[in-house]
Amino acid sequence: MTMDVHVRDLRYFVAVAEELHFTRAAERLYLSQPALSKQIRALERQLGVELFRRDPRGVRLTEAGSVLLPYARQVLDAWSAGSAALEAARAAARGTLVVGMSTSPGRGGLLPAIRSRFTAAHPDTALRLRQTSWEDPTAGLADGTADVAFVWLPLPDAGRYAWTVLAEEPRLVALPESHPLATRAEIDFTDLLDEPFLALPPSAGPLRDHWLALEERGGRTPRVGAEIAGTEETYEAIVAGLGICLVATGNAPLITLGGVVTRPVRGLSPSRYALAWRRADARRPLVRAYAHACRQATGQP
Repeated sequence: MTMDVHVRDLRYFVAVAEELHFTRAAERLYLSQPALSKQIRALERQLGVELFRRDPRGVRLTEAGSVLLPYARQVLDAWSAGSAALEAARAAARGTLVVGMSTSPGRGGLLPAIRSRFTAAHPDTALRLRQTSWEDPTAGLADGTADVAFVWLPLPDAGRYAWTVLAEEPRLVALPESHPLATRAEIDFTDLLDEPFLALPPSAGPLRDHWLALEERGGRTPRVGAEIAGTEETYEAIVAGLGICLVATGNAPLITLGGVVTRPVRGLSPSRYALAWRRADARRPLVRAYAHACRQATGQP
């Protein structure tokens, strides 16, 4: 029996053990219920034991699950404390605040506005921007290479993070200008259900589901035409006819180059753009200061 279990798997196990309800645990983790069930079954296969008893009366811990639970909590607590200590050591050594992002915030000069407010309050602190691919939806927070990050919600393992929402924007559909639906001023999402969609990598977790609009599909499985991990890939895939994709209003200018147009979509919830940080770092002065600068720049209390 292998014991090479990921911390993420233990976090999923503890959530289900505490909720004793897969749907509530999935909501807490910002996962879909089927995805969480699949991960738990994979963990049970890996450990060679059944952790939960599933029957019409609900979900119960098995004896093996009850034995594992306190140790799983200890591992998660130790890992959180260790990560916080390591990040504090990194911050002390470098004297900088690393800001992660997968695409530039743009949005009317938001980044310069934040920078000017932050540096006015902390002139001796260096800010370093770190660009990441879309394979990491936390933009460096998960592996500790960023102190704060501009991200799209929802985040995987959301319980690890706190955030402040900077923008809430409608989701548009980006499609080739030659597409039959491109002639419409606005498109119903139901008219897009059978279209091939471009998808984020599986590592994006619930964020992949969000941009595929799983919640609005009524249980219908999306057709994935291709996977994309960056703006240029997205543009090229649309032009090549591999699929269409949803995009936040503020990001539309990044891909509406020659041959690609965007249209409003009826029947979709908005996207949320946020500054996020690890909960373990919530009391770090520079993290708090950067979040404060973000709120000032966006006119929040």
